[in-house]
Amino acid sequence: MKKILPLVFAFLYLFAFSKVASAQEGIVTFQRTVKMEFELPPEMESMRDQIPMENSTNMVLRFNEYESLMKAAEDQEAGEDHVMQGGGVMIRMSGSGPDENEIYLNYDEGKLTEKRDFMGRTFLIDGDQPSYAWKLSGEQSEYMGYAVQKATAVQDSTTIEAWFSPDIPVSAGPGLYGGLPGMILVLSINDGQTVFSAQEIVLEGAEEGAIKAPKEGKKVSQAEFDEIVEEKMKEMNAQRSGRGGNVVRIMRH
Repeated sequence: MKKILPLVFAFLYLFAFSKVASAQEGIVTFQRTVKMEFELPPEMESMRDQIPMENSTNMVLRFNEYESLMKAAEDQEAGEDHVMQGGGVMIRMSGSGPDENEIYLNYDEGKLTEKRDFMGRTFLIDGDQPSYAWKLSGEQSEYMGYAVQKATAVQDSTTIEAWFSPDIPVSAGPGLYGGLPGMILVLSINDGQTVFSAQEIVLEGAEEGAIKAPKEGKKVSQAEFDEIVEEKMKEMNAQRSGRGGNVVRIMRH
């Protein structure tokens, strides 16, 4: 009996250790829901009910204790284009194609590489991993069987609410968000304008080579990318003004 007890304790220790170790790597599938807000000309207010008010996309986060990669689920379907016209005004809602954007974070180096597709061009944005001044509220709950705690932050006038789980001891989360003592399972930006909610959690090692920084695309800084987007939008607005008429274009992504 004396010989059996140490073996039992050793087994329980190894089981607990393996559970914690496995919780440091895995795959979380998030649903990203974005609410769309826009103004319609008075003559088209009657058509508001025909326009979808939110767009949802499934995103997959692969992670370990050193790095993570988030991109759209492989089975993500492209949305359809919708065109509505009335009172001399046309609304064109563009359905999103396959989302090719990727976000890679290296926690050890504190570095970020983001792949962004814009108007048929692919860009690579390198920079530092964002940091957030998180405040722990002390509120606790349960989500998908995991104990979660609430944290909030304000970043450049953006309000962020996160529910993270210390049961998954990795400072990761959806998109660019992380830095808490546990995986973020639910994230709300600006009172629900954008919401990430975990739909599936698999705590097992990712396939070899599945987590790596994207390589294809033109390397630019965040400031350079913002300037490219701004110039392109000005160009598109000028073209529409030249053609005459009013066009409201809503991009769903």
